[in-house]
Amino acid sequence: MQIEIQQEIASLESILECSPHEKSRRELMQTLQYSGQRSVAELVDMTDAERCKWLFWNLHENLDEIRRMEPTLSARVTGTQFTVADGSRLIGQGCMEKRLDLSCKWTMSLSCAGPHEEITHTIGEGWINLVIAEEAPAYLTLRDGQKAYLDADHSTYPNQIYLEGWITPDIWHEMRSHLSNPNPTCRTDIVLLDNLLFPVKKEFDFVTGPPGALGVITMEFRAFSHPTERRANRRGEPRLRS
Repeated sequence: MQIEIQQEIASLESILECSPHEKSRRELMQTLQYSGQRSVAELVDMTDAERCKWLFWNLHENLDEIRRMEPTLSARVTGTQFTVADGSRLIGQGCMEKRLDLSCKWTMSLSCAGPHEEITHTIGEGWINLVIAEEAPAYLTLRDGQKAYLDADHSTYPNQIYLEGWITPDIWHEMRSHLSNPNPTCRTDIVLLDNLLFPVKKEFDFVTGPPGALGVITMEFRAFSHPTERRANRRGEPRLRS
């Protein structure tokens, strides 16, 4: 009994000593706790929003365990908007600001049945908003080396997740042709791997972002081409006999 009281006192002292940002994060995590503590087997019966809550809570509160499942987030790009604006007021350098805004569908993959079997779940729609620049603008408040943070619509947290970050012009030039590819059998995904995601909390001072966000260290851009069209054409060709 005495040990339990001491633990509770220590927990209360820890809450009182934490920063306002950390208090906000803890309060936010409490709203996700019900979904976050549900078992992996229940994911199939959850809604997209509930699965998103499950992921955010576990990455914040159960990081070591969820790392074993190698969670991977994939954003399938469904629409793009490229914007060029006078960035002198935001950047303070009298130069243009280039932004890439992507609408996307998010999915989560987990390796929970074995090393060669992945289970994939949808976790809703959202956006990816990227500044194209040689370095991150100050208003994004990213740490050195941090590329982005993954956040959510807090009105019904999380309703739609989004990613705020930046990429260099070199990456933009590499991927721009894939984003505008008119071939319906091609697609582009932005992939966030488990070892590149870290919860924004005091233990990880190399990432920053809003309370409850996930820091992103790097991003992978993957262009896929499906041979559906080629197979359809081949069906109409005569078979060659040996």
